[in-house]
Amino acid sequence: MDLSGKRAIITGGAMGIGFATAKHLIKEKCTVTIWDINGKELKRAKSELESLGGKVFTHICDVTDKEKVYDLAKKAKKEMGGTDILINNAGYVKGGELLDQTDEVWEKTIQVNLTSMLYTIRAVLPEMYERNSGHIVNISSASGFLGVAGLSVYAATKWAVWGLTESMRYEAWNNGKRGVRWTSIHPSYLSKGMFEGAKLGFLGNLIVPLVKSHDVIARAIVDGALKKGKYSVRRPRSLRLTIILRGILPDVWFQKLMILMGVHRSMETWRGRA
Repeated sequence: MDLSGKRAIITGGAMGIGFATAKHLIKEKCTVTIWDINGKELKRAKSELESLGGKVFTHICDVTDKEKVYDLAKKAKKEMGGTDILINNAGYVKGGELLDQTDEVWEKTIQVNLTSMLYTIRAVLPEMYERNSGHIVNISSASGFLGVAGLSVYAATKWAVWGLTESMRYEAWNNGKRGVRWTSIHPSYLSKGMFEGAKLGFLGNLIVPLVKSHDVIARAIVDGALKKGKYSVRRPRSLRLTIILRGILPDVWFQKLMILMGVHRSMETWRGRA
């Protein structure tokens, strides 16, 4: 996709991966609309992006509020003239074993990480189908391939995001809308931000090192997903070994390998965003 002149909505775009992606899209001469629940960070993001010469619209949005999502999607169409790109980046994580947190915490995890995508996709997809053009990028996770202790409900949502993205790609094909593209993004633990402190064991970190910055994922979104049209982008790239090894190894061997890599204890040092 030639990004010049394209119009993008980014959820959770005031910080982290979303904000880093917005900066890259501005550099590609895109118009960007950012939705985020944090008004203070939205204001800061808008100022910085406009200083780069970008055309930016910002709106406070709780993506679990479907009426707000549908209303803001209409507003984005008026402000930008349409939506060519949707980046479903908004996310929520709360560590702990299943019995450690309340039902409400796990319900919020599902609502933010998965259910909200149904709203955002439904809000922009009819327009993309009408043009037979557009790209929807959904942020999944390395935990979309693996079960992780202390991250069970989060991991469940990210497995679901991968399945949703692939299923929607086939739905688009069946409807003769191959011009509408779909990509899932699978970052491993980032050294800063929502997963600060989480890490694999010595062997695991050698094979799948921490992602150094949000910019690494932003470049994967812009260059790998949007420009090259890749279906599934993983960072670090060594994450693809997870799929290969799960396919060729007996289950018991694969599970033992994950334990050797320290996957099962990787959330024990998690601190999260300050």
